[in-house]
Amino acid sequence: MSIRERMSGNEAVAHAMKQIEPDVMGAFPITPSTEIPQYFSDYIANGKVDTEFVAVESEHSAMSVCMGASAAGARAVTATSSAGLAYMWELLYVVASSRLPVTMAVVNRALTGPININNDHSDSMGARDSGWIQIYAETNQEVYDNFIQGVVIAEKSRLPVMICQDGFITSHGVSNIELIEDEKVKEFAGSYRPENYLLKKENPLAVGPYGVSPYYMEVKRQQAQAMKDSMPVIKKVAEAFREMTGRDHGFFEEYMMDDADVALVIIGSSAGTAKEAVDRLRAENKKVGMIKLRVFRPFPRIPLARAMCKVKAVAIMDKAESFSNSGGPLFNEARNSLYDLSGKPYAVNYIYGLGGRDITVEDFYDIFQDLYVIHYTDDPGDIYRYVGVRDRRFPDAVDFGRESENDIV
Repeated sequence: MSIRERMSGNEAVAHAMKQIEPDVMGAFPITPSTEIPQYFSDYIANGKVDTEFVAVESEHSAMSVCMGASAAGARAVTATSSAGLAYMWELLYVVASSRLPVTMAVVNRALTGPININNDHSDSMGARDSGWIQIYAETNQEVYDNFIQGVVIAEKSRLPVMICQDGFITSHGVSNIELIEDEKVKEFAGSYRPENYLLKKENPLAVGPYGVSPYYMEVKRQQAQAMKDSMPVIKKVAEAFREMTGRDHGFFEEYMMDDADVALVIIGSSAGTAKEAVDRLRAENKKVGMIKLRVFRPFPRIPLARAMCKVKAVAIMDKAESFSNSGGPLFNEARNSLYDLSGKPYAVNYIYGLGGRDITVEDFYDIFQDLYVIHYTDDPGDIYRYVGVRDRRFPDAVDFGRESENDIV
């Protein structure tokens, strides 16, 4: 029987860690993820978990601890945010290329500058090509569920995993949550018993050797294949989790999509606000829908494209800029996935929520109104847009996207 509790997202992650009981945690505090190692270190101090807690002098060192522990055959976890994740940048690539199944809680926070401690996805989206699996949560319940699954996914795919949640929104917001009994979590996660590791005297090996030119590319190809092969792993772990809890977690969630004319694609806690807008518009007999992406790496290209093709126009929401002059990271990947399909929808991008800027139900109303204009006119207009910003367009009415490029050409 599940245990009903009220917890913040940070508490939920620490509780999941306690139930899994990793061998090692390397940690350094940074807002808004500091509470995770704080809560977890309390569990250790009170004798509730037997984990080696290594308090280090920086986030770079925290990931170094996890890398060394994982290479030596230990189950390793950590948590960080924003500039802390950026300080780990070098080692993110090393851990992934060494195929070390470290599980990291990332509490999403804007990257400086200017200095900002509030939520957006610029930190984890900046690390999207580092070779880590990335899983995002809308609610505190999903944060808890994702972390438990993430440890198993990492070890079965031999790839590191980021379990991402929105800073201060879910990390510090308290909500009802259903916990799983300790013994069930321990059985689900099992014990980490790698076939080969540094301290296995029967089979000495090197981890992270120098990759000379005749071999480096093969390592990258194997990494790419591992990321691709992690898709069925993620699916099977989710199925096993559903059997244990009754809670279903796919690559993405479709909300009111069966008969929708237009839809949103979104990541994270803002999906809850979008659902409220969908519900209100449905009450007004407007056929709108939403797709909430849970797994960004590996990108579920084919199934997501098929889901988007149910509508005529789709707004792809990015809580991070990529400064590419062609939209945010989610937009570029989602729109690219539609390229080879017939009957694909018009796709436009909205950058929103940077540095914690609020997005409201009324904002989503406006976006759905824009989508219906596209639906009826067959004209997507500017595909690269901002929402909720005071100066939506550049001076002199030069638009983002199509018009400005034509002027230059």
